[in-house]
Amino acid sequence: MSEHKDNQQNSKDMNDRYVTLVDDQGNEELYQVLFTFDSEDYGKSYVLLYPASAKEDEEVEIQAFSFKPDENGDVAEGDLYPIEDDDEWNMVEEVLNTFINDDGTDY
Repeated sequence: MSEHKDNQQNSKDMNDRYVTLVDDQGNEELYQVLFTFDSEDYGKSYVLLYPASAKEDEEVEIQAFSFKPDENGDVAEGDLYPIEDDDEWNMVEEVLNTFINDDGTDY
């Protein structure tokens, strides 16, 4: 996983399945939501994203953030928050690895 990009913004599109990340230079990139999950241990919701422009067999960097869900529990027009705690990162990576192993898909 990579470091987060500063000044994250998201745009509502196709049932909130896409998020636009804006880096500190103002460059925008569209990401697709891989999945979201909640952690009781940290009391947060998390979203994992991958570049929307990625080809099916292309290796990509997964971006992960915590977020405040909307009333439907989705990533909406709200803010994404960087994951800065090492233990929290480890938990997110474990969830991602479980997802990849269960799904059989390489991201």
